[in-house]
Amino acid sequence: MGEELLLSLMPDFEELKGERVIVRPYREEDAPALFEAIQESRHHLRPWLPWADQHQRIEETRDWINRQRAAWLVRESYGCVVLSRADERFVGGIELRPQDWQAHVFEIGYWLRATATGRGYMTEAAQLLTSFALRQLGANRIVIRCDERNERSAAIPRRLGFVFEGCLRNEALAPDGKLRNTLVFALTPADQWQAGQ
Repeated sequence: MGEELLLSLMPDFEELKGERVIVRPYREEDAPALFEAIQESRHHLRPWLPWADQHQRIEETRDWINRQRAAWLVRESYGCVVLSRADERFVGGIELRPQDWQAHVFEIGYWLRATATGRGYMTEAAQLLTSFALRQLGANRIVIRCDERNERSAAIPRRLGFVFEGCLRNEALAPDGKLRNTLVFALTPADQWQAGQ
């Protein structure tokens, strides 16, 4: 047995800046912008995300943000907002979730508001979090999974040099109640990836 991991002392960040985006932890004052983005994007998110119909009241959004902040403190999750660097508009959310701290295995998940697609925001945000995980957390493996039908989501790990490892057939029920095939992409330190900086 190795030394006990003191998770709340593991590295974190105040913000990560790219050319187009800023990635930073959620703050309670993000609630109105997050609430608005979800309201605008329900139809866009519903096929892929089971929580698309949550956040019906802004109080629910504030509560969700506070739970994200608590999870950050004990490093159960690095849940972040993605802001457009040009105008600091809320464009989406991204999360780096530890799967196994001892083995340094992490998973990245993300979503983008309907009016922010096609501009490279999420590719850059995923690139920034991947770099943080590799350089600061010593990641041995970073996974991105998505519904096989979600071609835009699958394009992000492909652009960043993640390796396609396979398709988990009939792996789960999608929000629409259909059986979902899940694509699995992963990156290890030995892989060539688009560090960008």
